[in-house]
Amino acid sequence: MSRFLNVLRSWLLMVSVIAVGNTVQSFRDHSFLSQKLYTGTPDYVNGLQARTFGIWTLLSSIIRCACAIDIQNRTLYHITLWTFVLALGHFLSEAFIYKTAPLTIGVMAPLIVASELLYRGHVNCSGSPSEEEELSDTCLRRGTLVMGTVLSDWFTCLSSQQNI
Repeated sequence: MSRFLNVLRSWLLMVSVIAVGNTVQSFRDHSFLSQKLYTGTPDYVNGLQARTFGIWTLLSSIIRCACAIDIQNRTLYHITLWTFVLALGHFLSEAFIYKTAPLTIGVMAPLIVASELLYRGHVNCSGSPSEEEELSDTCLRRGTLVMGTVLSDWFTCLSSQQNI
């Protein structure tokens, strides 16, 4: 296995463990979310929303951990990438569309983590890790274009439903 895949596996495992900690915190005390993430409108955060956030985070953590264990599984790898797309889309929409999560360290950290994996995870044409670590400009553009299109379409849909 290449050095890149070993680093990616370690990184996915680390992100997964951190997410489990966030899950526990979401179940213990829902004020965690209003103090660290949704500081723009903390009164919107309640116990139900915090537990839903906790379950979503736990599911993402399990998927990422499974990918770290079996990183050669192409389907699992793609599902893992989508967990990061969803996280990026969620935090960007909360920051810029709904204005519930201003760009604080609590929001910037998941944005950076999701962006980093999406960048590194889509550097080849197949969309899955390969033993070849060379970046192809064509593949990088295609990966960026696909992710940009998905996020652009999602934000367009969300914006059309809001009075912005």
